[in-house]
Order: sequence, then C-alpha cells, then structure tokens
Amino acid sequence: MIEQLLTAKIVEAVHQLWNHETDAALVSLQKTRREFEGDFTLVVFPFLKFSRQSPEVTARAIGDYLIANVDEVVSFEVIKGFLNLTINPKYWFSFFQKYYSTADYAIKPVQRGKPVIVEYSSPNTNKPLHLGHIRNNLLGSALSNILEANGKKVIKVNLVNDRGIHICKSMLAWLRWGNGETPRTSGLKGDHLVGKYYVLFDKYFKAEIAELVKNGMDEELAEKEASLIMEAQEMLVHWEEHNPEVRKIWALMNGWVYDGFDETYERLGISFDKVYYESDTYLLGRELVEEGLKSNVFFRKPDGSVWCDLTDEGLDEKLLLRADGTSVYMTQDLGTAQLRKDEFDPEMLIYVVGNEQNYHFDVLKRVLKRLGRSWSDDMLHLSYGMVELPQGRMKSREGTVVDADDLLDEMYRTAKNTTEELGKTEHFTESEKDTLYQMIGLGALKYYILKVDPKKNMLFNPEESIDFNGNTGPFIQYTHARIRSLFRKALEKELPAELSGIPSALLPKEISLLKILHDFPVVVTEAGENYSPALIANYVYELAKEFNQYYQDTPILRENNQQIAAFRLLLSGFAGNVIKSGMGLLGINVPDKM
Repeated sequence: MIEQLLTAKIVEAVHQLWNHETDAALVSLQKTRREFEGDFTLVVFPFLKFSRQSPEVTARAIGDYLIANVDEVVSFEVIKGFLNLTINPKYWFSFFQKYYSTADYAIKPVQRGKPVIVEYSSPNTNKPLHLGHIRNNLLGSALSNILEANGKKVIKVNLVNDRGIHICKSMLAWLRWGNGETPRTSGLKGDHLVGKYYVLFDKYFKAEIAELVKNGMDEELAEKEASLIMEAQEMLVHWEEHNPEVRKIWALMNGWVYDGFDETYERLGISFDKVYYESDTYLLGRELVEEGLKSNVFFRKPDGSVWCDLTDEGLDEKLLLRADGTSVYMTQDLGTAQLRKDEFDPEMLIYVVGNEQNYHFDVLKRVLKRLGRSWSDDMLHLSYGMVELPQGRMKSREGTVVDADDLLDEMYRTAKNTTEELGKTEHFTESEKDTLYQMIGLGALKYYILKVDPKKNMLFNPEESIDFNGNTGPFIQYTHARIRSLFRKALEKELPAELSGIPSALLPKEISLLKILHDFPVVVTEAGENYSPALIANYVYELAKEFNQYYQDTPILRENNQQIAAFRLLLSGFAGNVIKSGMGLLGINVPDKM
C-alpha cells in the first residue's frame, strides 16, 4: 500500500539528502487533517538532527525529493514542521482496479507458528449469562476474528467456573427449597432455574444475618457464622472430598446450566475451540501450590492455609488454599495457565476479563513468575469496562441483572417493531422477516457494545441501539442492503456490471470514498495491535456514512455514460464488500435486502 512505499522513499530521501541511515520507525505518517490540502502528513521533526536545518527547509527538501522520485506524489505543502503530501488520483484508481472485486482484501492468511489463545466467557454455573457476559463474549469472539485476520492462529477457549462456594450456594438452596424442581417441570431454561436458587440463597442468607444482628451479633461475624454459609462451605469440602451424593447433585444441576448456556451461545453466534472446567484444572493448580511450598516460594499459616507473600513487590499476601484445604480462583487459574502452556505452547495467552479483576491477573502473573514460569510474560489481561444500565450497576445475587436471553428477545421485538414501522419488509415472506429481525436485533446489540473502546465503561440502552440513522448496526446493515439493491436494479435494467474503462477523472467524493476503502488493511492491523474491535466498528460506520453521502449526491444507475455508471456501481460494490468484511470481523451479519 502507499504508506509502505512512502515510508521506504522517505528513508531513502534522508539517506540521499544527508547521508544518514535512518530507521523506518522514525517515519510518522498520518492522514492529513481536513482543513489542509493533501492526503498524508509527514512529521519532519525527527529528521532535524540529520538535516541540521529548520523544519520548513527540511520538509521542503524531502518534498522535492519525493516529487522527483515517486510518481504517486504529485504535490506537497509545508506547514511549519509538517509535510503534507498529495497523491496522484491515478493511484487511487489503480488501487480500485486491483481490489474492487476482492471481498477480503485486508485479511491475511493464517501463518504457521505458535498459536494465540483467547479465553473469554468464563461463566459461573450458578446463574444464567447476563449483559456483562454478553460484552465479554462479543469482545472475545471479535478479537479472535481480528487476530486471525492479522494472520494469527487463534484458539478460542472457555473456562467454565463450575466449582466453588457460589456453586454450592445454588445447590444448597435447591436442596432446601426446590422440592425436586427441574427445567422440565418448571418450564425454565436450566441456567435460569439454577440462577433462581442462587438468588433465593442470598435472600434467606440476608434474612438470617439480619436475625443474628437483631439478637446482638456483630454483622461481620454474622456473615461468617450464619448456618447457611457454614452449610455451603461444608458442602464445598464434601465436594472436594468426592462425596458421591454431593457430586451427583452438582453434576445434575451443572448439566442443566450447560444446556442453557449452549442455547444462549448459539443465539449469540459464539463458539469455542475448547472448553475447560475449573473442576478439572484446580487439581493441577493444587500441584503447583505444593511445588511452591516445597521450594519455599509459598508458605503455610498456622491454620493450614497456604499463601504467597508479595509484600516486597508492593502488594499483599495472596491466599492460594483455604484453611480447610479447599481451592480458590487463583488455584485453578495457576493450573489452567500451566495446562495451556503444556498443551499448546502459545505465543500469547489473552484473558478477556472485566477490569474488576485487574489485581487478580497482576497477582497471577507474579505468582507464576515466582514459580519460575518465565512464559508468564506472554500473558495479557484484556481488561474491559463494566456495562451499566440507566438505573445503575447489575447485581447477580439480588437478581437485578439484565438476563442475556431476555435481552435477545427484547432486541428481536424492537427490531421487528422498528422495521415494520419504517415499512422495510414489504414483499418479504414470514421466514424472511424472522431472519431479518434476528439479524437486525443481534447486529444492533453487537455493534452498540463493540463500538465502545473496551477499556471504557459503557451505558447500554436497547432503544438507542436499534436506529436506522446514526452510528448503529442497523444503519450499517441498511447501507449494505442498499448497495445490493443497486446491483439488483442494474440487473433488471440490463446495465453492465463490468469495468469497461477508466473514467477521465474521479469526482472528489469518489477519491474520498477510495481513501477510506484504502484504509481498511491499516485499520485491521491497528485493531489487532490494540486489541480493539471498536476501531473496526467505527471505521465501518465512517465508510457507510461516506458511501451514503456519495449515493445521495451522485447518480449511479441514472448516469447516462455507461462506462461511468459501471465504475460507480462497482465502486459501490467495493464499499459493500468492505462493509460486509468489517462487520463479519465483529461477528455481525449484513442482509442483502431490507
């Protein structure tokens, strides 16, 4: 692409003009700001140490060299320490000729070598997936697609947290108050049924604490000594001792949850290459804890609990095994990391987990480093912000979450109502309507979440997400459908959809559109380097917006010159291909008609 050519020629210019070898990393090329003439802007300040001249003189010397030696550069303008370069319009047309019929021209083939492991979802089997899980799953899946588009071999994994005190809370509540209720007898999805009992445990647990406090017990002590929590902790001990009755109930209820999760994943279009279970990996974690004890990396307290002292690194002491011998999250995360290293020897281990776990992953890497695992440097916590609602944060224990299944149903209904109000489904069969509503509803949800920088907290508003105007998924989907409609109309009019020649000149709007299309490979690369699907999302929106302006201002099928009409039709198709490819990286389908 032109950026690589310009970079190489600027390096050459520095050598030829001032007899200095320079690194391409010093070449800072940016798109020229709209208020100035030019396509690319070079920052010349890094080269002053070679030229020993003013920024203006240095910029002019490089500009003159490029004009003389690079056919693609037709003019330049110097603004203080910045060199604005204008690219020959012929370059943009040659770019169009080369790539207009290539659907995935920015996608690199997967290369051989070590894989990248991306862990996402990581649900607990004590509740259904909710809005927070949706952001996690959509980020993890889109990031995997983007890394693959950058040539990485990606292994998508899920770690199901299927053991622990929270699981035992649901189990105990079901035993106490469930009366043998099952998904079949209740009519509830399995994950919803188990989540119901997790909420019920919290209700009775709080009531018991309140009663103990009323009778004079300190609240903090009451939280530890309430009979319900003590029974749940005892159940966890029995589970780790492989008590057959406890394990039987655990397997039964987890099975219900897995079936429920699978339904939701299918609706979201989410998949994994491998699923790990904490009930398996925590055992390897315990082995690592024993290894650390033997090497004096960890220590045991008088009550029998095992810790890692990180105070010399400015942190605190980290619990690895409880006094009763049961494991904690850190135990299984140690085991899982080691297992994946042994299994895949990955180039990188990426954990897509919310920012409330920043400290946990910082500690995890440090503990592994103390165990001599130097590969812990290749672990990355992709920390993302919380999803909040207009009424505040969600709380699973109190049942105030936005359930993923309920949200998907709501998105479908909203897509249906909005689409029918706009009259966009005339001549559709009922089956086609259902497919379209599913596509729009899911596309709106995914785009609304993925367009936000992962590091930022976000406020989710379903009604705002389904809008056929503005920075939304449906607006982009409708743009793609509009482009496909152009081709259907061209076919009806028997207009040629083949490039029959070069237009004598490109319109400014056409050059502008081609520049955005030209940026697609760069944006895909940047999204992979920054682990940010938001860069793809906002790029596709800018492309859709630019195309719609072109469509409104420029006759395409109404153009009398068939050569120009064919070019404009194919330019529209190029934009449609890139929209489809970009949205595909986000896991979003686009319709051919709506």
